[in-house]
Amino acid sequence: MKRIISASRRTDIPAFYGDWLMGRIRAGFAGVVNPFGGQRYRVSLAADDVACLVFWSKDFTPFLDHLETLDRLGYRFYLNYTMTALPAVFESHVDRATALETLKHLSQRYSPAHINWRFDPIILSTISDEAFYLQAFAKLAQALEGVVERCYFSFVTRYGKVLRNFQELERTTGVQVIEPGAEAKIDLANRLAIIAAERGITMHSCCGDYLLGERIGKAHCIDGPLIERLFYPEGFAYRSKGTRLECGCSESSDIGTYNTCPHGCVYCYANTNKASARKAFEQHEVDSAFLGFGKEQSATWLG
Repeated sequence: MKRIISASRRTDIPAFYGDWLMGRIRAGFAGVVNPFGGQRYRVSLAADDVACLVFWSKDFTPFLDHLETLDRLGYRFYLNYTMTALPAVFESHVDRATALETLKHLSQRYSPAHINWRFDPIILSTISDEAFYLQAFAKLAQALEGVVERCYFSFVTRYGKVLRNFQELERTTGVQVIEPGAEAKIDLANRLAIIAAERGITMHSCCGDYLLGERIGKAHCIDGPLIERLFYPEGFAYRSKGTRLECGCSESSDIGTYNTCPHGCVYCYANTNKASARKAFEQHEVDSAFLGFGKEQSATWLG
């Protein structure tokens, strides 16, 4: 059975590791280390074995030529494109103007259906309150009218590593992150959904079923039915397999590696430490079969 390939929840491959990925496409496989058990295995990237590539990024600009190449080679793909409007203290290493223009270009080049706009995560704080979000979201939704069909969102998950980052942020900048109650989140989410609907965009909650309702559907970042609609009108075999509680995703194989993304976002779930992630990026070897691991070590693992 063909696999859906996720590239990647664990790091920003299109922004930082596009050359590595294309090397793995030429090789026909990528090595992956299970982040929880440490098992090492190969994932085929041969065109006949890949049902769809699902890309995740804050900025696809460095990856545009690679997308053209993948398209010519017959690979099917769609994009999870993160655009948050967060204040710079939370997310400082993204050229948002360029990223927005690239999003518009990709929508025109492929279609609005090929792009999930991820307004994710929502972080309420002393500098990003409800009024901030209503204004910032309205501005983005206006810019993306006719460009995207769907907006996926969630409120920030307060993992231990994220809390530590928030505490350091408050210590160094005075910015305090606020945890609103469920009713406040539901109210804000529905107000955002009204704004989105005015621009022809539907809202979808990622891993937050308490937000579902008349205006808000369930998000499927890895979306078997969407893949079927875009690429397999004759039918496509997939199965639901979420990665965490209330995740609506279809089963996929992720080829990324945690602790390798140098964006440096304060809220990041994928990096334990920003400095170590930056170091991993700087030491990255493009010819390694395993992203984030040395070429010699990878060769040893492959036998």
